[in-house]
Amino acid sequence: MIREVSIGQTLGWLVLGMRDLVKLRWISLIHGLVLTAVGGFITLIAHDRFWLLAGALSGFLFIAPVLAASLYALSRELENQQPTRWNTVWRTWTSWQASHHDKFGNDYWCMVQFGLLLALASTGWVLTSAALITLLSPMPIQTPVDFLRFVVGAKEGWLFEIWLALGGVMAAPIFASSVVTMPLLLDRRISLWQAVLLSWGVVLKNPVPMAAWAAILLLMSLLGLGSLLLGLVFVVPLLGHASWHAYRDLIDAKHLPLRQGQTLAADPR
Repeated sequence: MIREVSIGQTLGWLVLGMRDLVKLRWISLIHGLVLTAVGGFITLIAHDRFWLLAGALSGFLFIAPVLAASLYALSRELENQQPTRWNTVWRTWTSWQASHHDKFGNDYWCMVQFGLLLALASTGWVLTSAALITLLSPMPIQTPVDFLRFVVGAKEGWLFEIWLALGGVMAAPIFASSVVTMPLLLDRRISLWQAVLLSWGVVLKNPVPMAAWAAILLLMSLLGLGSLLLGLVFVVPLLGHASWHAYRDLIDAKHLPLRQGQTLAADPR
C-alpha cells in the first residue's frame, strides 16, 4: 500500500503541480487569493502584536492541508480526465456529507475531525509561541523590527533557538500526520485514524524523501509569507496540486473503496 519514492520525485510533484496550475488557471489561483486575503486580515488585526502575528501566520500553515481540499479535488478531476469547473470546488466544500455510511459513524465526520485537530494544533502553537516570546523576551515585541532585534539578534539567551526548536517539535508530528491524510480522506472511504497511520507509515518508510518534501513545503511557504503574502497567490495552489501528486505516488489505494460519486482513473504508478 505504501510505496517507496526517491528524493527526485519530490521535485517531480512540483512540476506536476505546476502543470495542473497552468491548466486550471483562475480556478486554482482564486484559492491563493482567498488565503492571501485571510493572511492579510490576520496581519491587519495583529500588526502591532508581532508575537501573535508570527504565531498566527505560522499556525496558519498547520491547517493548510485542509484548506487545500478543493485543490486536491481539481487535480483528481484532471487525472480522471473529467471536466474541471467551479462546481468541483463547490461540491468539495458542500457535499462531503453525501459520502458516508451513516451520520453517526466516523466515516461521516472524518474530514471535519481532521480539520478540527489541525485547528486545535494551530491554536496551541499560537498560544505557545505568544507565551514563550512574551515571557522570555527582554523587551516587549510589537513589530517585526522588535522581533529581529530582541529575539533573532539577541546577544544573550537562547530565545530564538528555543522558539525555532519548539516550532520544529510541534510541526514534525503534524507533518507526519497530514502528509497524505487529507487527499486520502477526500479520495477513498477510510477512517481518520487509518489515514493518519498510513501518513505516519509514509514518513517512516521514506524518511529522507519526506524530509526533503517537508523542506520544500517550508521553503515555498516562507517565500510566500516573506513576499508580503503576495506570493501565496501562486504558492498555495502550486503546493496543493503537488500534494495530490505526492499522495498518488506514495499510496497505492486501489484496494480501498472510492468515496461516493467518484470515478476510478487508471493508475500507472
